[in-house]
Amino acid sequence: MKKRILAALISAAMVAMLVMGCNSGSSGGSEEAGNDSGQEEAKEAKTGEDLTFVIVPKCVHAWFDEVNKGAQIQADALSKQLGVNVKIDYRAPSQADVAEQNSTLEQAAATKPNGIALDPVDYEGSKAVIEEIQNQGIPVVLFDAPSPEGSGLTSVGNDFVEQQVMAVDLLAELIGEKGKVAVMQGAPSAPNHAQRYQANLDALAKYPNIEVIDGGIDNDNVEEAQSQAAAVLAANPDLKGYLNCDACGSGVAAAIEEAGKKGEVTFVSLDNLIEILDYIPDTISATVSTLPQMQGQYAVLVMWQAHLGLEIPQAVDTGFAVIDGTNVEEWKEIVSK
Repeated sequence: MKKRILAALISAAMVAMLVMGCNSGSSGGSEEAGNDSGQEEAKEAKTGEDLTFVIVPKCVHAWFDEVNKGAQIQADALSKQLGVNVKIDYRAPSQADVAEQNSTLEQAAATKPNGIALDPVDYEGSKAVIEEIQNQGIPVVLFDAPSPEGSGLTSVGNDFVEQQVMAVDLLAELIGEKGKVAVMQGAPSAPNHAQRYQANLDALAKYPNIEVIDGGIDNDNVEEAQSQAAAVLAANPDLKGYLNCDACGSGVAAAIEEAGKKGEVTFVSLDNLIEILDYIPDTISATVSTLPQMQGQYAVLVMWQAHLGLEIPQAVDTGFAVIDGTNVEEWKEIVSK
């Protein structure tokens, strides 16, 4: 709760400082902006315009709905601060498919928004489309994904490796650092899911008495996670632990319960969706959660700054939280708002 309040205060302070900076003609921006009076006049003029920012997630998913919720909160705050209408255009592809996401990006760019925030299914597969959008003068930032080397794109998210190492260490402690552990992948081409999966393998390698097995691939789909986990549980009656790489933990938890393995298979999940929290602490022992609403908030702030021509950071770390039986009720209240 303290982290959430602090983030809100930081957001408000950033908005206030940037508004004052634009109205006073102070650049506070990049070398290109410098002290050029024409650039400063353009920035001041932009503060009176209505704005539209587009959010393009990987697919339809409850986690991305929370990102959108945070983006809407920030848009409302900016609208009040700037005295203009700040709109969020949320465009979710039906599935985690790079071709469909590229089509969504192209359709979004055709509306000439003031910025696009993207969680890429496959950065390399979308690179040409992203560059074409940037060539049109539309800022593009990433959320919930690392910034690819050499891309120059700003990333809003958290340290995915640190997050997964925390999950591994929690699980290892709970199972006494021994036994068979399944690791489920998310969407393998997604940069954040790929980082988490490799981090799982690297962190588990520290424990010589833990045997790692393939836990399936859910492709960012809860039903697929449940189906894949059910097959893994049936084939491995001696399974001791489960880890995953995305916000589909409710599917794995449902499979554990259906297999009658609650209390036998220890599951440390990711993220703070209410359907995940409802399984804590009985079926999910703990979850190491990203903060999706905060990612939505800061993605909008960064897009707005880029729209003004201000220099923006390469990375904005929104952090993560560990949720277990000791604090799950508090988190249920937070995410239900």
